[in-house]
Order: sequence, then structure tokens, then C-alpha cells
Amino acid sequence: MRIVMFIFLALFYFGHITIAQVINNPLEVSFGDPFILKSKGKYYLYGTGNTANDNGFVAYSSDNLQDWKSEGLVYSKEQKNSWGINSFWAPEVYEKEGKFYLFYSAQWKENPTNELENFKIGVAVASSPLGPFLDLYDRPIFNPEYPIIDANVFWEDGKVFLYYSRCCYKHAVDSEVADWAKWKNYFDKIEESWIYGVELKPDFSGIIGEPKLLLSPPKRMNEHEWESRSVTSNEVGRRWTEGSFIFKNDSIYYMLYSSNNFDGENYAIGYSTSNSPLGPFTKSVYNPILQKEGGVTGTGHNSLLFDKGKIFAVYHGRTAKTGHKRMVFIDELEILKNGRLIISGPTLKQ
Repeated sequence: MRIVMFIFLALFYFGHITIAQVINNPLEVSFGDPFILKSKGKYYLYGTGNTANDNGFVAYSSDNLQDWKSEGLVYSKEQKNSWGINSFWAPEVYEKEGKFYLFYSAQWKENPTNELENFKIGVAVASSPLGPFLDLYDRPIFNPEYPIIDANVFWEDGKVFLYYSRCCYKHAVDSEVADWAKWKNYFDKIEESWIYGVELKPDFSGIIGEPKLLLSPPKRMNEHEWESRSVTSNEVGRRWTEGSFIFKNDSIYYMLYSSNNFDGENYAIGYSTSNSPLGPFTKSVYNPILQKEGGVTGTGHNSLLFDKGKIFAVYHGRTAKTGHKRMVFIDELEILKNGRLIISGPTLKQ
């Protein structure tokens, strides 16, 4: 018994037992697009509700990343500045100068042409990570004249950058994959979503300059084939590039992103690198770094938590036991000496 205890203490003190190794995935939290904020030693988890995303966002809190308490609705559309009517998706919360800023996407009520997808991005503010969050403006941050989702924000040298995904809606793109799908009589056209980046005004009231295209699906059949599996498996006539998350390490900007149908088994995560926050970005040859495996499918739309010298990938996935509901997973991400990213997952409690 003393020997076992000695080994345990040695592993603990020398860092070979990590938070990621003791988390039982999936968490007992059922939503998609998860984002974790750490504030004053406590963790807060936000995401897209599986059934309740027509009213706003709920949050969970935790002291240890494993046990989570529901804190109820922290952002509601029932407020004077609300511009969204439903489809509240992909919330991310940032703490800046004592305030908390919630960036999110929703269906904009201003829709004169009755578009089926009229998503835009907004920002709300609160004095607490549990809200209540109130929209800064009674409108989206900006309107690029096409639907956008999945806001991610990055601060550097006094500037703030917004990253987002242009939706597939009414965005058919020519490519070898599209030609192949038509030849196979799978789909007449292939719509695509693309990731853009743009500088924000300091008060988040609008953008500075024009958005830059940073990532899009491959044009050729033999390039990054994993990004086209929703098409090549005859699942759906769309290719996604979405759910971006950017961070910087050793002067290199890393952008993680998700591809394939967010509602299917092939949803997966890759990454790209750049020497500038607004690109150009180059996709890694090691992609995907997280995909369906070991009883977990639909692994995607991640954020990162930097905590106690480690990096954790927070993402959603599905299991046979949990069914089609999206569940939250947390696994460790490592940056190797050559700059390569590795996610030690998906892990699943058996």
C-alpha cells in the first residue's frame, strides 16, 4: 500500500497525472459548440442548446472541469436591444477590463427578402460571467450581405480581430468535388462555407476594412479529402469550413476549424497556421487531428482552454449511449517541438 501511494504521489508531483486523464467523457452537459471561460478560479461553460436555442443561452459552472452545475439562462432574447429571433448559436464569452463580452450568432429579425438563413453575429455585455447579458447594440455587429455564424475573437497589440464562417446557404462553388458529385448523380451543386477574418472597432460597433477569406474547402479531389466526406459519402451537398478558434504560440498563429456536416458522423477538426492574424493560412498535412473513433462520432466545433500550463480542447461529440444529442468532451491538446498539434482523443468512459 505504501508503495502504491508513493507511486501515485510521485506521478502527481512530477506532472504525469493531468486533468485530461481524470475527466470522464462525455460530460453530463448536452449542447454543441462548447466554450469554456475561467474567471477567478471558476470555470464557466457556454454552448448551443440542443432544444432551447430559440430563446438564448444557458451556462454551467464548475470548480474542477468534471462536475457541472446548470446556472440557467444567462442571455435572453427578451430584452430591449435584442435583434435575434431564434437559432442562437455558438456563444463565446471573453473577460476584458472587468466586463464579460458574449459574441454569438442568431437569425436576424430584419429579413426583407425572407431568407431561410439570415444569420448574423452580435455582442452582449454583462458584469458577471453568469449575466444577464444585454446586447450592446440593437443590431448585429455588421452585415456582409450573406449569412454568417461561429464568431471567434482574438486580441493582440491593442487590436481585436473577429473570425466567422460564411454559411453554405446559396453559396454554390465550382470544384473537382462538385463536378464529381454531379457525375455520380449525387448532387447537382455543392454549397460551401468559408472562414473569414476582419479587424473590429474597439467598441465592437462595426468592422475596420474588408473581411479577408482565410480558409475554404479544397478545390481538388485529392487534396484534404477528409473535408469532403459529407459529399463523397452521399450524405449532403454541402462542404463546411466553420467553428474557427485562433491562438498564437512562438510567433505562429494557429487556427483550428471543423469540416463536414455538423449534424453527421464525419464532423472533424483540423488546423492551419500563419505568420499573421489575417493570413494567409496553410492547412496542416496532419489533419484531421480529431475525428470519429472509439465509439465517438461527430467530433467538432472546439474551443481551447489554457489552464495550469496545459491546453485542453473542448468540443462536442456523440456516442451510441447518448444518441444524436451533442455532448461536451474535454481532451488535452499538445504542441510538439515541430509545431504540430495533437489532440489526445476522443476519449470515452467505458
